[in-house]
Amino acid sequence: MRLTAKPSMLGTSGGVDPSSCHRNREDLRADTASLKRQTSQMGERILVVGGTGPTGVPIVNGLLARGHDVTILHRGHHEDPTIESRVTHIHADPYDPAALIEVFAAHRFDATLAMYGRLRAIAEEAVGSTGRFLSVGGVPAHRGWMNPWLYEPFGVPVPIGEDGPTVERAEDDEKGFRIRRTEERVFDLHPGACHVRYPYVYGPKQLAPREWSIVRRILDGRAEIIVPDDGLTLHHHGYTENLAHALLLAVDQPELSAGKLYNVGDDEVLTLRQVIELIAAALESNLEIVSMPWEFAVSARPMITQPLTTHRVMDTSRIRADLGYRDLVPAREAIGLTAKWLAANRPEPGGIEEKVLTDPFDYVAEDALIAAWRTTVEAMRTSGATDRFAIQPGFGLAYSGPGGRARSNQNFET
Repeated sequence: MRLTAKPSMLGTSGGVDPSSCHRNREDLRADTASLKRQTSQMGERILVVGGTGPTGVPIVNGLLARGHDVTILHRGHHEDPTIESRVTHIHADPYDPAALIEVFAAHRFDATLAMYGRLRAIAEEAVGSTGRFLSVGGVPAHRGWMNPWLYEPFGVPVPIGEDGPTVERAEDDEKGFRIRRTEERVFDLHPGACHVRYPYVYGPKQLAPREWSIVRRILDGRAEIIVPDDGLTLHHHGYTENLAHALLLAVDQPELSAGKLYNVGDDEVLTLRQVIELIAAALESNLEIVSMPWEFAVSARPMITQPLTTHRVMDTSRIRADLGYRDLVPAREAIGLTAKWLAANRPEPGGIEEKVLTDPFDYVAEDALIAAWRTTVEAMRTSGATDRFAIQPGFGLAYSGPGGRARSNQNFET
């Protein structure tokens, strides 16, 4: 097999350049700029395995801004015009063990960032050919993240920290079990490694953009969208630029991040309802949310991305305390930026993104479901079932929100 190393091809990019949205963020980036000046690891030779995906591009550009000599290993199928020409490209398959052997036999690096491919194989072949090893994995290592029935009552503990239970048996969750074993292998081979657990990623270039299920409905002129259980599920996500920032902080601070495992994700965890409302506001839509029980809200499955509406929230305090992580882009703003990027860079109808999302955008079926649900709700209202309590239930004496005092009953004075 022949490996080629060459500079990237520069060109013009269609659509919205996401970096242009953040050029006035000097206040948010002040601490990061100070950290760059203080780091003692400037000018390292760094290999990024991947480097052209949603978080790879901001990581590569962040490494260049810090003065590092960057090489990226990828298949060459998705060259990104925003990556500077001084980056060296090794075109090979990160999933091919023979290719990895050849790369690490021919090159030595001060640090390797493994973001794509078979992580265990990369970690094994990098031994002796790299100084530091930093890697990206996923949150399914947490027990119950993909299989909420592993807990009683159902649902992963909230929030769950890095030291929380992980998947111990393949029969409980095969994917999570493999991810957990890979994490252990990384630290066995590289005791000083830094490994981060990515949540669901959102932002430009995401191949499974949950937000597209909302954005496309708005662009298609839909007036209503179905959500389960009022859309109150909390599901931890991470904006591309924020996740890249987390990994760059680990690169900047080798002594503090060595041997560490970090949960990474946005500082604020938004509910599905909040995500929909933020997207609708960004695209100037009056999209109406129609809530119904989870068992009926079948069209919302691609947005909820899990088998129950239980919460999935990580404790990210470790990376905040160790490395000073804070979001570069607040989640409420990042959602709007993502919506606008998708509207300007629309996935092809029926293309890879929609196939991965498994969203059929079947509006005829959705309208029929909404009509059936509203008929059911109206029948409940006209039945008078909620008015049959001799004493109307209240909100409790501690309630002091909108609507005035909690209703008192004959047994209490307020």
